[in-house]
Formats: sequence, C-alpha cells, structure tokens
Amino acid sequence: MTLQDTKFSVLDLAPVIEGGSPADSFRNTVDLAKHVEKWGFTRYWMAEHHNMPFIASSATSIAISHVAHNTSSIRVGSGGVMLPNHAPLIIAEQFGTLETLFPGRIDLGLGRAPGTDQLTAQALRRDLNSRAENFPAQVDELRGYFEGENRIRAIPGEGLNIPIWLLGSSGFSAQLAGQLGLPFSFASHFSPNNTLGALDLYRRTFTPSSILDEPYDMVGVNVIAADTDEEAERLATSLQQQFLNLVRNTNHLLQPPVDNMDEIWTAGEKAALQQQLGASIIGGPETVKEKLENFQAETEADEMMIISQIYDHSARLRSYEIVAEIMNQ
Repeated sequence: MTLQDTKFSVLDLAPVIEGGSPADSFRNTVDLAKHVEKWGFTRYWMAEHHNMPFIASSATSIAISHVAHNTSSIRVGSGGVMLPNHAPLIIAEQFGTLETLFPGRIDLGLGRAPGTDQLTAQALRRDLNSRAENFPAQVDELRGYFEGENRIRAIPGEGLNIPIWLLGSSGFSAQLAGQLGLPFSFASHFSPNNTLGALDLYRRTFTPSSILDEPYDMVGVNVIAADTDEEAERLATSLQQQFLNLVRNTNHLLQPPVDNMDEIWTAGEKAALQQQLGASIIGGPETVKEKLENFQAETEADEMMIISQIYDHSARLRSYEIVAEIMNQ
C-alpha cells in the first residue's frame, strides 16, 4: 500500500493554549474541522480526557455533536470514549442520538484506560468495581444495546449501525479487536515502541465478522509540519513541553514554542521524551512526506490519524494543509 492509498484522519484534543480559553479551543476546533473536511480527510475524532487543563474535550459526545453540526460530510467520532468511565447504556444512548442527528457520519472509538489520574477516575466511576479489566464485558453489553439483544433498550441507539473501533496503546485491545472482528486504532503518537507488535497481534488474531472480512487498522501519529524543517522543529517544542509537563505532573496549558528545549528539560527527561515521542514526524513538506512514506511502509496501516499539537492556530492549520497536499499528490 502506498501513501496515496492510505486514508488520513484527524485527532483533535481541543488544546487549551496559554493565554487562551476552552471557548477559544472550540472555535479553533470548528475552524480546523471545516478546513480538513474541505481538504479530504476521512474522519475527525475527539478524545476523552479529564482533569487536564490543556485539553477541552472532556464532554466528548457534546464536542462531537458541535463538530458534526458545523460540518457536512466528514465522519466525526471519539478517539476515544473511555468506556470504563461510563455505563454502556449511556454511551449507547449518546451515540445513538448522534447517529440519529447525523446519520452515516458517526464513529464510536472505545478505550479502556481512564483518560486521567486515579483520583479523578474515582470521581468519575461511582462504582469503583468498574475496572479496565471488565472492558470486554462492557464492550459486549454496549454492542448488545445497538443490536437489540439486551433486556433494556437504548432509544435512540437500538438498530443503528454505528461503527465501533477499539483503541489501544498495548496488545490488550489489539487482541480483543482481532477476536471480535472490529477495526483497531493504535496510539503510536505516545506509545511508538509497541506499535508493530500490537498491529501484528491484531492481524494474527483477526477473525472475520459481520463488520469486517479482513483486518482494518489505523495508527495515530504526531505530525508537526511547516514550510521549513527549522520552523517545524520550533513549533514542535510546544508538544515537547506538553509531554514534559505530564512527566513532571504540572498541568500547564499548551505552551508557546521556545528556541531551546535544553534550557527547560534535563538530559534524562530529554531521553525519556524522545523515546515516547519517537514516532513523531516533524519537518518541512519534503521531510514530512518522506517520513510518512517510511512510517506507512513500516506499519502497513490502512489509515493514519494525524495529531498536531501546535500552539498557534494558523500554524496548526498550515500543518494539516501540508499533510493534505502530500496525501492528494
């Protein structure tokens, strides 16, 4: 498969920048969604995180509705909803409502992590027995609501064909997606070392289903593209600072780029972050094209989901525009 055969999509964390507000983030989200729809991206996903001041998409289904309302054709969905945080019936009703409002455009990506710290997870999960280990049973219950197999009915939801994806950063969801014959999305953007193993596990364990005849996988990848390599490297320091703040447990808003990260991180922190962000693609158009081609050849993924944590909104738009120019060549 070549780069031109690969689908491209967007993961938007609705970043809240230093000096900005969540309201600004949602305005930027709508603007980005309109642009990438015009440029030919396949889907636009938003992710559930909690107690993270730099991410505004905590009420994920509402944010998805806002994007779908302001676009007309691009698929919109969750990347993902953290299912252990919710009663499956609630998610069935929420996404049944979304699919009813925006027919044929809604995706439901499911993760099994809390999307937050343990203290916040306890605040979210009133039933503390709702653990990630129960994820397969929760997925089964959720699918039962859409298929009308449960005693309790999800209205809207029952009978609707809403594509369910399993998301993961390890082998657990990869194997489960394979066994269930569901599409699988891997978080290469923050777990690059597990990418090839998880994709191989998914493909080896895949069992054809009524959903898919053969495996279908997507990989998340950080892309910071600009008109020059030097500009892209500078823009990428916002992403690096974000991950550094996570390591240090300092929840700052997304920071503006800096000229020299060596003035901010220690040698140990630099090594750790370079490992975690090792699959990131940073550079000008030619550099990004070459790195995307190499990444596609390495992973053989059917689809790439692009994450661009860039402080300046116009620079973020330009980054996605460069990816669009590459994919449309």
